[in-house]
Amino acid sequence: MLFDTPGNGCETDTMKARRVCAIIITYHPSEEMVENLSALRTQVDGLVVVDNGSNPEELHGLSDALNKDGLHLIENHENLGIAEALNQGVRWALSEGYPWVILFDQDSKITERFVEEMFATWEHHPQRERVGAVHPRYLEVETNTEAHVWRAEDGGPVKSMTSGSLYPAWIFDKLGWFAAEFFIDGVDTEFCFRIRATGYCIADSRTAVLRHSSGTPKSVTILGFTFRPSHHSAVRRYYISRNQTVICCKYFHIFPRWIAYYSYECLRETMKCFIGEPDRFRKFRSFLLGTWDGIIGRMGKRNGI
Repeated sequence: MLFDTPGNGCETDTMKARRVCAIIITYHPSEEMVENLSALRTQVDGLVVVDNGSNPEELHGLSDALNKDGLHLIENHENLGIAEALNQGVRWALSEGYPWVILFDQDSKITERFVEEMFATWEHHPQRERVGAVHPRYLEVETNTEAHVWRAEDGGPVKSMTSGSLYPAWIFDKLGWFAAEFFIDGVDTEFCFRIRATGYCIADSRTAVLRHSSGTPKSVTILGFTFRPSHHSAVRRYYISRNQTVICCKYFHIFPRWIAYYSYECLRETMKCFIGEPDRFRKFRSFLLGTWDGIIGRMGKRNGI
């Protein structure tokens, strides 16, 4: 945790400038997730949990943590989507005067000195005044493998996940909020492209490690080839395809080469779904519907998928 200490005024001002509020989005949180709050709370100055429609029994554990660890709880009575929940948490943190926010999914686990290492990455960046986001290393919990990093010409990642990412408050004044109309999926990618499109940098740490679970991937072997489809639901497939389409249309004229590769990456993951997952017909229908809605600009939460 970053404490203000007496003595050196410059040091105190620096610590105040690095006050950071953690924001966690929950949706039917597990007991293990609630237990992780205490570990996170020791590394940050403030912590706000935004819950998207969990039931009273699930919220009971969060309420206990609020009293124990001094976290702030924003309780939504329905699922407003990941982007709107992030925006709610960021707005609260900024209203409390925090100059930094760090965002987490409920399935992520930080490691020792995580926040300290994230700030060290920002501190040593050659253009730190232009850094709009800092991202950690991601280790898949189940396989203990590190996520591939797609890098830009400046050495930083082109895009990265939201969980574990550190943002200066000023970036939201410059770029606006996360894309609430996306509801879920692609929110992180869109914001990364937005940072890049406005000329700011994205940095990543080689020492801050976040253990993260992405979906429920399972290995499948067909004709001697082994791959790991994500096994997202048909509903998620709708939002994935819709929001990927919107991102491609929005940023192709700015980053044609990046979007070409991103499109290939998206198509590859979609084919894994159609080849190696059950419920293919429904997921294919969701893919087509999402792609069409992305083309015509139908956004927000979609009922009846």
